[in-house]
Amino acid sequence: MALLSEGLTQVVIPVAALVGLAFALLQWFLVSRVKVSYGSSDGNGYKDKLIPGEEEEGIDNFSVTLKCAEIQNAISEGATSFLYTEYRYLSIFTGVFGVVIFLFLGSVKGFSTQSEPCTYNTGNMCKPALANAFFTTVAFLLGALTSVISGFLGMKIATYANARTTLEARKGVGKAFITAFRSGAVMGFLLAANGLLVLYITINLFKLYYGDDWEGLYESITGYGLGGSSMALFGRVGGGIYTKAADVGADLVGKVERNIPEDDPRNPAVIADNVGDNVGDIAGMGSDLFGSYAEATCAALFVASISSFGITHDYTAMSYPLIISSMGIVVCLITTLFATDLFEIKIASEVEPSLKRQLIISTVLMTAGIAVVTFVALPSEFTMFSFGTNKTVKNWYLFFCVSIGLWAGLVIGYTTEYYTSNAYSPVQDVADSCRTGAATNVIFGLALGYKSVIIPVFAIAFAIYVSFSLAAMYGIAVAALGMLSTIATGLAIDAYGPISDNAGGIAEMAGMSHEIRERTDALDAAGNTTAAIGKGFAIGSAALVSLALFGAYVSRAGIETVDVLTPKVFIGLLVGAMLPYWFSAMTMKSVGSAALKMVEEVRRQFNTIPGLMEGTAKPDYATCVKISTDASLREMIPPGALVILTPLIAGTFFGVETLAGILAGSLVSGVQVAISASNTGGAWDNAKKYIEAGNSEHAKSLGPKGSDPHKAAVIGDTIGDPLKDTSGPSLNILIKLMAVESLVFAPFFAAHGGLIFKWL
Repeated sequence: MALLSEGLTQVVIPVAALVGLAFALLQWFLVSRVKVSYGSSDGNGYKDKLIPGEEEEGIDNFSVTLKCAEIQNAISEGATSFLYTEYRYLSIFTGVFGVVIFLFLGSVKGFSTQSEPCTYNTGNMCKPALANAFFTTVAFLLGALTSVISGFLGMKIATYANARTTLEARKGVGKAFITAFRSGAVMGFLLAANGLLVLYITINLFKLYYGDDWEGLYESITGYGLGGSSMALFGRVGGGIYTKAADVGADLVGKVERNIPEDDPRNPAVIADNVGDNVGDIAGMGSDLFGSYAEATCAALFVASISSFGITHDYTAMSYPLIISSMGIVVCLITTLFATDLFEIKIASEVEPSLKRQLIISTVLMTAGIAVVTFVALPSEFTMFSFGTNKTVKNWYLFFCVSIGLWAGLVIGYTTEYYTSNAYSPVQDVADSCRTGAATNVIFGLALGYKSVIIPVFAIAFAIYVSFSLAAMYGIAVAALGMLSTIATGLAIDAYGPISDNAGGIAEMAGMSHEIRERTDALDAAGNTTAAIGKGFAIGSAALVSLALFGAYVSRAGIETVDVLTPKVFIGLLVGAMLPYWFSAMTMKSVGSAALKMVEEVRRQFNTIPGLMEGTAKPDYATCVKISTDASLREMIPPGALVILTPLIAGTFFGVETLAGILAGSLVSGVQVAISASNTGGAWDNAKKYIEAGNSEHAKSLGPKGSDPHKAAVIGDTIGDPLKDTSGPSLNILIKLMAVESLVFAPFFAAHGGLIFKWL
């Protein structure tokens, strides 16, 4: 038996979640002490004055600071309006898909209300299929709601903090960094604690009905992961189309054609661009990582429930994934103090090392935390279900599984940084290629993206082999959880980037001094690199989560072996490998179509509004915001339908084996495409910033802004925008969502699937 009792486990998990929520509120309170004022309210629902009491001599006057509050209000209102509209559409989808889940799973046993023999815990009776259908639907709705709340709260916090970060930059880069990072931490801890607390409460409420039927209980909990990922898909795709349509339009006309700075208030698309940072990079990313966390936990819980933990009803060992997440919140809390309280940032060059230090500190501390959790929560020896057999596992095996996932995430993160940071030769080579125009820049950028796949794939392959050898599919599930165990710190670093980007935009639009803009640019440049690291983590964890879900699906569907030489499986592999390309084509075309309208509108305003270029007339920001909003809401539906409908059609008409092939093919193909797309886009972005910053003789020789090499770099950056912020990040949701959906519907596919092969 484990050292940790069931009673203590029931206390530790919710207490850790509540500590995370309390820490998030504390960070929010500290950020709110930076005051801003805009009429009676600043658009975020806060009525405090937002003007700092003491003005720094010779920097900005009252009217400029008031301008910051006006801009913040416009960004906040635009982001809130978009998300409300998006969530109205998604509420319809959620209701319809909830009914589909209930009808499909309820029909497995003809909507019977009779208890039936358990599938794995032979000799015992389990709850009826109709009950599983109902509770899976409830879990789906709870997962969807938690995902939406995570994204929405993240957006509200980001729009609350952006102007405050700009104002703090007047006091120095260190003050601005702390404000931006604390705001990111609010989002990180809210999401981690919310996800853990809702899942813990859901399990305990479901247990009131299920009692000793843990097999049915944890099978129905998989709906929680499906709900989280469904919302994440639409949030990522919709937000990504919104932000990149505005970004491409603003850059192509403003920077290339009109030669005006980024975030210049004369650019009609500038507000839409800043709104996009919040609905795409913040709300979309929050839902994405919540989905990964929920699915990794659900996969681990399901595999454990059909192993010795579930059969012997060992609650503490069963809750091992939740205890790891609880330890993660405590570790991330300590790690955050290193950035906000223990190390002071004095100069801009210290920002990026401070953010990377967060990754290292959290990984080292979490390794120790995993050791403690493993030895107090697990018995010394137990068995794990492995495709029809039971594998004997020792508790220290799982320590290595979780730790390997955690450290593989760090390797992927640092590899991503090497290929996307302009401090290293790969991005500098891409920047140098701009000497001869946009074509060579594109060629070098694509080559960099393809090459950047190598080390992450080896890291993922190593983690998979070791964790599967030690603890079968459960080992892979907890390895994914290990990679996501420091999610609060990872999200804080991720959210910091868009907040800093918005802060720089507000400084430019408010006409603040060049010195202030330099400080916000330094924060933004560091945020760009760490955002790329965050995307690397998300893709790596998605690969492990998807494989764990794939293993759970194969077990639940009763497939003994997935034989690639079988025609049914091989055709699935081919189709699955094609899906990421089809999905990417849809999202890229959507961004291109929306950007086309945006470019035409921005050009029209520059050509028809007298005095716009001279700064004596105001642009029509609202029309550009409407173009992005309409395009994203319309264009997010086809890619979402492709992902949602593929498992349903494949499983129903072609059967469980063909669907297994599709899942394997999309996983293998999707990981490669996602990593290369994200890193190519990140490299092009930072190559442009390398030329703009001019911090070395080499960079100065390529500049200044407006030079031919700089224009070539802007074109590369524009091509990369939909790759790194729409298609790339959305692909990891594609592979996860198809896997968890297949797992949820596996009982139906096993009972009634393969209609075409039955007819033949």
